[in-house]
Amino acid sequence: MSMELNPDTAFADARPVARHCDELVMRGPRPEERAEALSLWRREFCRALSQDLEGLFAGERPGIVLAEPEIVQGAEVFARIGPLAANSLLRCGADDRTVLLSLDLKTAIALTDRSFGGSGKLSQDVPDQLPRSAALLMDQVATRIAKAIASASSGGIVSAEDSEADGDVIIRSESAARLKPFGLEASCAVFVLHMSAGSDAHWDAVLAMPSERLDALLSGAAKIQCDRKPISPDHASQLSPFAEIPLGLEAVLAEFELSLGRLESLAPGDQIPLCVARDIPLRLGTETIALGNLGTQEDRMALRITRFPSGVSAPHPEQGQIT
Repeated sequence: MSMELNPDTAFADARPVARHCDELVMRGPRPEERAEALSLWRREFCRALSQDLEGLFAGERPGIVLAEPEIVQGAEVFARIGPLAANSLLRCGADDRTVLLSLDLKTAIALTDRSFGGSGKLSQDVPDQLPRSAALLMDQVATRIAKAIASASSGGIVSAEDSEADGDVIIRSESAARLKPFGLEASCAVFVLHMSAGSDAHWDAVLAMPSERLDALLSGAAKIQCDRKPISPDHASQLSPFAEIPLGLEAVLAEFELSLGRLESLAPGDQIPLCVARDIPLRLGTETIALGNLGTQEDRMALRITRFPSGVSAPHPEQGQIT
């Protein structure tokens, strides 16, 4: 196949203009902002869950503490839970976010004992499966935990229409892996939930979810991300680390032509007359970024910026002189 090129043909610039969606140009929460949002979410979750579990503990409001999350792989989460546990896949919120809740069987039996007026102490005997009474209680506990997660994610504000649908149990199984809450190699956020009643009864549970869903639970982090405006290229160029990148600039005093023969005959001592232009270009590579007049500053030559070529934005007014 042959192609004939016409030298008189005018080629149009076919490069597309870059247009970025909000997801690319919008900056997410900073680490300190995310940590603050997570702290607020944990506090609201503990408050809501303590209130909701009061009815299951014979009118005694339990103490609730949710530890900082640990980031591990899904396979490690399943290994920690073990082959048999009281596992529930929770739906938390109107957008069907899912969270894995797991309690070992001894803890499930102890909580059941406490709900019937017992001490709630952990027994050394591990049952092969949960009695029906314990399974029913675990469903109630899991539902209240799902609602507390949804309430904390909404900032503690739940409408009357959503009060019955903001959190519930999708499915439960003694095998956490069978619920398929995340993949074996997925990055997961794992919370340890500490529950207590008085000074002699303590129970632990595990909450786990894919790390990518964690920010969706944090009402504070979501608000930070929604409220933040996209960063313009001009603004981004002034932010670290881009603002600290050194760039090599050159001020061109004069440009002239020499024939190839004259160039080859140049020798030390030859003089070439220069005609310095009124507007000296300041260049970055081959691009002229500013024009200025030659002068002095103290004991050094200096270039005073006078104007910018069309299409080049001016810097801050205080940056008008370059030495």
